[in-house]
Amino acid sequence: MSPDVNEFRSFYASPLGEIARRLIGRVIRARWDNCVGQSIMGLGYAAPYLDRFRGEALRTLAFMPAEQGVVNWPASGRSSSALVEPDMLPLPDAAVDRVLVIHALEAAEHPNALLEEVWRVLTPGGRAILVTPSRSGFWARGDGTPFGFGQPYSKGQLRQLMRETLFSPIHWTEALYAPPFRRSFFIRSAPAIERAGAAIGMPFAGVYIVEATKQLYRPVALRRSLRRALPRLSPSPALAPGAHSVH
Repeated sequence: MSPDVNEFRSFYASPLGEIARRLIGRVIRARWDNCVGQSIMGLGYAAPYLDRFRGEALRTLAFMPAEQGVVNWPASGRSSSALVEPDMLPLPDAAVDRVLVIHALEAAEHPNALLEEVWRVLTPGGRAILVTPSRSGFWARGDGTPFGFGQPYSKGQLRQLMRETLFSPIHWTEALYAPPFRRSFFIRSAPAIERAGAAIGMPFAGVYIVEATKQLYRPVALRRSLRRALPRLSPSPALAPGAHSVH
């Protein structure tokens, strides 16, 4: 289950949504500090985080899942948003250099298929950033924000999911250490809590943010296990003249 697009818009127009956008967006921008000449795709509800790349990227696309709905983005100029099926993206193979997945993985009926499709559209050496609610975080424990819907993840679950879909994690971090309270005191204090939480590794962060690269090969161990699982076939014995097979 996922909020619809109007709920996403309302959340990010609120003070709490703005602080979430700033804190998560700061991590994303630090990882992708230079995207000149690259193609960037957002999958889920990534529009609030894509604005900062429009001035330098070759193109930016905002793909939104069908069950969520779609809004026009950007607000002015030609639209770069589209309504899609997350496991059937309307792009050819190796079409984009960067993919940001946010508000998508936790709501996906088939998360493996979603990431396999992300793998397909990424260029060789392309990178993806996945933002998912943390299973142990405060933000996943209530439905007052979009991070409280769908299936939250543990770090081990994310690692296993990426292994199965041929992604190699290169950077792990967390964000949203402050609880999702809407009172002005907590919103003003959120940046200071974020700095302290990141410095000392506080538990209960709201989201995992993991950057991964696209593997271009299938692990040898997997090929070997599949080979062992297949029965060895031997040729049928030749029948003597006039003999009949027995069933």
